[in-house]
Amino acid sequence: MKKYLQIYEGIKKDIVEGAYKTGTKLPSKRSLAELWGVSLVTVEHAYNLLIEEGYVNTMEKSGYFVAYQTGDYFLGEKKTGVSESANEYNFEFDYRIKPDNRFEYISYDIYSRTVRKVLSFFADEVFVKSPAFGNLRLRREISEYLLRSRNIKASYEQIIIGAGAEYLYQMIAITLGTDKIYGVETPGYRKIKEVYEAGGIKTDSLKLGKNGIISSQLEKTKARVLHITPYRSYPTGITASAGKKEEYLKWSRKNDGIIIEDDFESEFTPSRKSVDTLYSMDDEQRVIYVNTFTQTISPSVRMAYMIVPEKMLDLFNSKTGIFSCPVATLEQLVVAQLLSSGDFERHINRVRRKIRNLK
Repeated sequence: MKKYLQIYEGIKKDIVEGAYKTGTKLPSKRSLAELWGVSLVTVEHAYNLLIEEGYVNTMEKSGYFVAYQTGDYFLGEKKTGVSESANEYNFEFDYRIKPDNRFEYISYDIYSRTVRKVLSFFADEVFVKSPAFGNLRLRREISEYLLRSRNIKASYEQIIIGAGAEYLYQMIAITLGTDKIYGVETPGYRKIKEVYEAGGIKTDSLKLGKNGIISSQLEKTKARVLHITPYRSYPTGITASAGKKEEYLKWSRKNDGIIIEDDFESEFTPSRKSVDTLYSMDDEQRVIYVNTFTQTISPSVRMAYMIVPEKMLDLFNSKTGIFSCPVATLEQLVVAQLLSSGDFERHINRVRRKIRNLK
């Protein structure tokens, strides 16, 4: 692990475990550089990551301070001088305006070359019907990609392929049942709410603040399933802070709830490290992770996947295992080849570098 990531992980651990309390001033760049035997630039990289993820903030000529905190109202830990109004965000939002979108889709040359390769080397598999939850080759490649690139540990058995995220929302609704209330972000991607309500599910619109869903909204909701987009929620572009992510997980534990983590574009973070997912932070198997290839490859690739916690696998099998996978085997094999060849990750890294250079 690179030195700046080691420093980042060390400070992050101290903050989360309470060694550094909210508002505490952190060691200077110079003192940390001397302690670790590294350059000031290396320490600055570490601090920048902590700032990006909401663990730390900085004050000009004053230094770095701990910003990490979970919702005081929700957790019953109200602190002097901290009020919920500090987390409220007044949206004067024009829904015709989309968040900054500088994504590029994978090149036609790479995609067409990959299709030809699949037709040449996997011809005997192209016409084979896909298993209900997706082609095994693709599910294995996704599992390996997530581990090496996103630090997400999931076996291929936990991965389910669907024709877009909306299809997976339907599978989740069928599996979890229509008797539960689903909490959704507002403002939020309208199709999420529409898909659930079309299936007879009652939803509760939970107001977003500057760091995610406002704490009092979580406290009062009767929802037992929470559908969130922690990274650049559409259409507001709001990203949940580290403290808010921990609050979501505490909500799920307190209410025996389930979280659906909709992670549709965090691959394109300008950060030098991958975004921490709630799925990887969860130690009680309460998070269902959903992602799609529509943003990263092309809008024409109607393919998404979700990771189901191991303890929910039997339930998903019993409720939706009878369905046929709606994605053509050829398309699944093409995406599997993009992952195994490294073309997919090179594309992601190239776009991330371009985004960083534009900042």
